[in-house]
Amino acid sequence: MLVPYFIVMVILAFYGIHRYQLVWLYYRNRKNAAKWDEPGGHFDEDRLPFVTVQLPIYNEQFVVDRLIDAVCRLDYPRDRFEIQLLDDSTDDTVQVAEEIVQRYARGFAGLDPQPVVHLHRTNRHGYKAGALDEGLKVARGELIAIFDADFVPPADWLRKVIHHFAEPGIGMVQTRWTHLNRNYNFMTQVEAILLDGHFVLEHGGRSRAGVFFNFNGTAGMWRRQAIDEAGGWQHDTLTEDTDLSYRAQLKGWKFKYLQDVECPAELPIEMTAFKTQQARWAKGLIQTGKKILPRVLKSDAPWHTKLEAWYHLTANISYPLMIVLSALLMPAMIIRSWQGYIQMLLIDFPLFVASTMSVSTFYLVSQKELHPKTWYKTFLYVPVLMALGGVGLTISNAVAVMEALFGVKSAFARTPKYRVQAKGEKTKATVYRKRLGIIPWIELGLGTFFAWTVWYAVITENYFTVPFLLLFVFGYWYTGLLSLLQGRFERKGSAGSSMHEKPYPVGI
Repeated sequence: MLVPYFIVMVILAFYGIHRYQLVWLYYRNRKNAAKWDEPGGHFDEDRLPFVTVQLPIYNEQFVVDRLIDAVCRLDYPRDRFEIQLLDDSTDDTVQVAEEIVQRYARGFAGLDPQPVVHLHRTNRHGYKAGALDEGLKVARGELIAIFDADFVPPADWLRKVIHHFAEPGIGMVQTRWTHLNRNYNFMTQVEAILLDGHFVLEHGGRSRAGVFFNFNGTAGMWRRQAIDEAGGWQHDTLTEDTDLSYRAQLKGWKFKYLQDVECPAELPIEMTAFKTQQARWAKGLIQTGKKILPRVLKSDAPWHTKLEAWYHLTANISYPLMIVLSALLMPAMIIRSWQGYIQMLLIDFPLFVASTMSVSTFYLVSQKELHPKTWYKTFLYVPVLMALGGVGLTISNAVAVMEALFGVKSAFARTPKYRVQAKGEKTKATVYRKRLGIIPWIELGLGTFFAWTVWYAVITENYFTVPFLLLFVFGYWYTGLLSLLQGRFERKGSAGSSMHEKPYPVGI
């Protein structure tokens, strides 16, 4: 019984140690950080390359007007610029989007006529990857910028990114996501910290160290030649962005990450939407790992690049391992009830520091980098970060990972966008709300089981394990309860006065 328990703990500890390594890479290679105002070359104004901006959407009627307005306000010569709204929608979004595109094409909201077209597909073949590929067939740009429906790029975004492509060999430039509704509720604040950790330390550490990292599917720009040479957009994984990124880098294209260029976006405001998003990413990365890792390992890339690719693409295997750990934790506790504090300090504590404490360290460091004056407030969120990021997503993500390992195909599940930013603001987009079937009930059951293990640990005076077990209790109960209850009770208050009034009729 103890053998598989310690095997799982050691594997999780290795992935935890990898988080510390990313922090080390981030600081060790800080001199290699790319900055928007220090490109490797510069285009003359009359020689700026032609840019195609692609906006893939699917049933996004509540945010599409905000997206198009922001993109139409990008500062760039209109004779070297075009916008493609790639619409796979199956609801009223099709009519709403067509009307908005026509308005901006004629000139609207103080803008001259804009080079924007509405390309609607009657099927979702290939999902987002298929839509991007269809758009490329008629795109005129040698550079391709991509924004998802919930993003609002600032007007100077193109100007800050474009000159980095004057450097030969640059295939993609990724910018950092920021958050429109970070302070909407407690959950969005936690999500923001989780994403900040990814964009600061994962992207920052990997890009500065010169190893492979990935395009995030949005808020980035590609060189068209890099897409074509890598084999184009392919839809055999749910993370087509990571798949293409690795194929392009294996072809020799270099990527840049501009941490100082921000692109705000909307965070999921409900647990079901967040879990849907995270499960898609977890499944997609494992699918990409199965597809790409053999090529990476056989390539001429340096060994440290191969090792980092392995950690990156296999990290989500920790979720099924957490299920195994959950099953073994109580028996292991009973079997080891005889041991004293010395054994715990020599065995359990190092494993705990490596596998669990690395999570809190990782996100605290990212907040210190982004918010040097207020980062200490993140300590208040540490227990929730560890419970949600390390435990709460275990069931839904483990199911997704196992589907990927066994080759179970599934549709591209979009993340609902509700267009809410301020606290107390309500949304009309309840039609996009999803439920997760039996999974929340399993989470509540597991939380109750671990509450019992806490009681058992207390009565057997095994106090060292109580904080660790409480993470499981809180993580499972928090995600389970929010999945069942969130959205059933609309917020009260004066939110009605701050509703977004649409310039067109919307309804389903």
